[in-house]
Amino acid sequence: MSKSGLLSSSIARKMAMALSAFFLMFFLLQHLTINMTSVISGDTFNDLSHFMGTNFLIQYILQPVLIFGVVFHFVMGFVLELKNRGARDVRYVKYKGAANASWMSRNMLLSGLVILAFMGLHFYDFWIPELKTKFIDGDWSGTLAGEEGYRYFTELKHKFVSPVRVGIYIVSFVLLGLHLAHGFNSAFQSMGANNKYTKGLKKFGVAFSVLVPLGFIFIALFHHFNH
Repeated sequence: MSKSGLLSSSIARKMAMALSAFFLMFFLLQHLTINMTSVISGDTFNDLSHFMGTNFLIQYILQPVLIFGVVFHFVMGFVLELKNRGARDVRYVKYKGAANASWMSRNMLLSGLVILAFMGLHFYDFWIPELKTKFIDGDWSGTLAGEEGYRYFTELKHKFVSPVRVGIYIVSFVLLGLHLAHGFNSAFQSMGANNKYTKGLKKFGVAFSVLVPLGFIFIALFHHFNH
């Protein structure tokens, strides 16, 4: 393959990584919006959660797309990291990590692995029980035996009773914020964003990287201290 072919392939991988990141960021914002209602009104959170959990379009079309997006993003992340490490090993280039790149840039794989582990915990806490209840037990009612109303708000509060679990959530969301901040810059570079809107987009990226993780941390702490 020619050098131009290799370059095009590398650019294509980075652009695919950036597009999958933007897709997942939209999901994060939507997820935060719904979860934030749990600190305002348990009934509203229950109603939104039941709609999301029983809607055909969301369950059978958007949810598989989301799963694919998560898997694709992490696989592409590993591929790009391996390619980058290979490039650093070229003998005629003396790579100095501290001088040439930020700590976050050099540890995107590490932060990604921590976030992946956290997602495993999050799936174990919420997603897997939902799959079991709906697709194995066949219960789509959203209720608990002997209790009035939907179960989602009660289950959410229960998950944040443990200070250990809350601590894991906080550390994971701090790393998510750092991951997002660097990812935003990388995504803009990969997409070739360099115009009059670039400065504003970068400011939006910083705000998103700070406010979204802080929002999730606030929710976890709120329910921990108000259970």
